[in-house]
Amino acid sequence: MLVAERHQKILELVNEKLSVRVSELSQLFGVTEETIRRDLEKLEKENQLQRSHGGAVSIKKEEAEIPYLEREIMNAAEKRRIALEAVRLIYPGDQIVLDASTTAWYMAKELPDMPLSVITNSIKVALELSKKEQIKVISTGGMLLPESLSYVGPLAERSLQMYHVNKAFISCKGVHLDAGLSDSNEWQALLKQQMMNIADETILMVDSTKFGIRTFVQVTGLDRVDQILTDKSIAPDFIEVLKEKNIKLKLVD
Repeated sequence: MLVAERHQKILELVNEKLSVRVSELSQLFGVTEETIRRDLEKLEKENQLQRSHGGAVSIKKEEAEIPYLEREIMNAAEKRRIALEAVRLIYPGDQIVLDASTTAWYMAKELPDMPLSVITNSIKVALELSKKEQIKVISTGGMLLPESLSYVGPLAERSLQMYHVNKAFISCKGVHLDAGLSDSNEWQALLKQQMMNIADETILMVDSTKFGIRTFVQVTGLDRVDQILTDKSIAPDFIEVLKEKNIKLKLVD
């Protein structure tokens, strides 16, 4: 392996695991610990990572969440159409969970007033559903993220563990054919994982611009998704691969 290639692999590992030890890298690459220390020293000088006692830590910062008001106008028409299609999958008596995506908020606006139980970590979704008398709304509580007006963290995750739902409706920042679903925020990614864990079925709601994108934190593999709702601008290559993976795909007009 070339030195430059080893440096790239080291950087990928540090950013993926957030921290690694010299001994671990030495064993992995089959070189001496002194060689690894020199590698880390060089990468630190290039401002690629930060050396620590016995290893190195990542300096890659978590991508900031896009403010809710800004997300509302991004691909708004596509998100509304996807939300309308998602609402058609909900029946009286269902128990569902909605994430804090803009598409979930559009769903909340379009949901008819019928007997439902809805769990959400979104303040905006909860407020929208509070206008409908027959819908029982359960908020996860937890740590508030002001940019997205949503609750995350251990309390939110534990509260979800108490429930079982028929369907989870989630969105994400990126859909990659190999890496699966990803998000820019670790807290949101962990909560989406828990939403999927408590659901019989997971419906992914994403506009076509999200395909081929891989962001900071992996949420889950594509194999955990039962159905995808997206717009007709999705590339044919993605459609073929999703068919091969037996993932139901609905293209909205």
